[in-house]
Formats: sequence, C-alpha cells, structure tokens
Amino acid sequence: MAQTSGQTTFQTKGNSGAEKYANFNWDELGFDLVPTDYMYVMKCCEEENFSHGNLVPYGNIEMSPSAGILNYGQGLFEGLKAYRKEDGCDVLLFRPEQNAQRMKRGAERLCMPSPSVEQFVEAVKQTVLANKHWVPPPGKGSLYIRPLLFGSGPHLGVGPAPEYTFLIYVVPVGNYHKGLLNLVVEDKFHRATPGGTGGIKAVTNYSPVYKVVTQAKAKGFSDVLFLDALTGKNIEEVSACNIFIVKGNVISTPATHGTILPGITRKSIIEIALSFGYQVEERVIPVEDLLEADELFCTGTAVVVTPVTSVTCHNKRVEYKIGVEMVSQKIHVMLTGIQTGRIEDKMGWTVEVD
Repeated sequence: MAQTSGQTTFQTKGNSGAEKYANFNWDELGFDLVPTDYMYVMKCCEEENFSHGNLVPYGNIEMSPSAGILNYGQGLFEGLKAYRKEDGCDVLLFRPEQNAQRMKRGAERLCMPSPSVEQFVEAVKQTVLANKHWVPPPGKGSLYIRPLLFGSGPHLGVGPAPEYTFLIYVVPVGNYHKGLLNLVVEDKFHRATPGGTGGIKAVTNYSPVYKVVTQAKAKGFSDVLFLDALTGKNIEEVSACNIFIVKGNVISTPATHGTILPGITRKSIIEIALSFGYQVEERVIPVEDLLEADELFCTGTAVVVTPVTSVTCHNKRVEYKIGVEMVSQKIHVMLTGIQTGRIEDKMGWTVEVD
C-alpha cells in the first residue's frame, strides 16, 4: 500500500504540554482530500462476524474487478468528526455509537454483516489516535472520519458478496460550504423513492444527483432541495444534508419514513431545540410552508448547521432572515460548543479519545 510522503510534524504548546500537529497550513483548510497516515481495515467472510482489524498505512487497496461494491454497489459509508478541545490536547468524538447503529441498519438492508457498535467505536478511536496530529487546532476545523462497509469479495451473479471489508480513513476538514446557502427546488428528478435506499447511507444514493447538483451550481446555486417522489409537493432533503424550517416558535423538519436519511446531527438538533423550549415537529412539509417560513437551515456532519439565505422554486426566489439572533445560530453555538468541549455536555454525547 502507498504511504503518505513528505509529511512532518512540529511542536506547539497546549495547556497540558507539548502537542504535535501535522505540518499543514491550517488557515487554508477546506473540504478536500488530504492524505493522512493510517487507516483501519477489518474483513470477514459471508455468514461470519467481524472479529479483528488492524491499522495500516493510508493508501490504495487491492480488489477483484468482480467485487460486489464495484459491480452491484453493495456498500455503505458513514461520516462523523473528531474535535480538538480548547486545551489543544484532548480530542472528542460526537455520538459515534449513533453512526454504528445506523451502519448496522443499512447493512441489514443490503444483506451485509456489520461490525458491532463496540467494534465500530473502538476502530474509530484507534484510527483517530493513529492520526491525532491531523486533528486541526482548536477553531481551525475538525477531523472528518469516513467509515466504509462494502462487498469486497468476487461475485459474478447478482447477489451478496462472499467477503466484506470495513475500512476507516480520516481527513482534516474545514467548512463544507463557504458562506450561506442559496438553494433551488428540483421538481423533475428525485433523490429517493419509497421502498428504496434513501433512508440509509448507501453509496448508490449519491451519484444519481450529481448531474442535477452540477447544473444547479453552474447557475449560481449552492445546492439542490429535492421533493418527494410520490406527489412532488413536499420537501425532503438537500443532496447531502437535512433541512429545517422555522415559523415563529415552531421548528419543523421532514419526517423520516424511509426516503430521508435520519441524520445524527438532525437528531441532536431536535433535542437541543426542545431543550431551548421550541416546539419541534417532524412532519410532511409542503413547499408552500417552506416558502412562508421565517428561517431555513441545513444540518449534517459536513455542513454542521448552515443558514439558508434563499430558495428558488419555479423561478420564484424567497429570501430568509439571517444573523446572530436567529434560531440556527443559537443551535449552532450550542452544538459546536458541546462537540468541542466549550460547553458542558449534559446530554452525554461526547466520547473522549484516549
């Protein structure tokens, strides 16, 4: 396997002593692939359980051309982050067991074995520790963690693969979107259909929206908001994140009934909003409610909590309130405060990596 080359470290001081950071310009960190040092790999055969994995140098993997993931898309991925606390030393994970449970649900849907919750969380910890100097300094970003589960064994006929691989790699990242979001509603193409895989993080969910999103970005939009496939009248999700609308003291988000991914950030924001005293509704949201909302924001591991400044629907553009006094900003401060240890975690959501 190929190893990262040309990477060195330098010393900086945290409150509790010397801490190493990779030699990288953290002020220019974006949401791009930055090769790190190690990844975690664990394999198992059909009708067996995952048992033992290893850290290996980050690099290319070898696979049969008839692997299940390459021929039939039998694969899942997850996304979570590690955050460096303000002391510059300690590192926190945010609700990793939720990602593990979601992967298990997806694996069952795609006829794959999956790591146990304990195996998943332990593998994430090991991978983060092995790449700890790639966790950005406080306030500079986070370490994005990408667990993969896929059919790696060769299989010609349409059916489950004979071997599976669980793999984790990590990348230091900054903001996914630069600035605020201006969305366009898509009414011809759909992200998910009832009975499909929209409610799990199947790898096949994402490339079908590339064309629509690329066309939208070419017209100056940040992203695309998709409608339900049955009626074409209700909002569902953006290409890779959930959406919330605010009207008065009520915060609403589309209910997850198999076509919408149950985001972990989404779930956390609902709990935070309830603790703030807002009324939260998970429901069917007609486009008309979207256009009449006071405020919109998108949520996800990558986007965190990002305000929406405008939505264009049938060539009609509607603008929304933004600013520090808005609901999205209050929730953002609380969520990121918990994730980075600036605010006491009374929810029991964070896990220290040690």
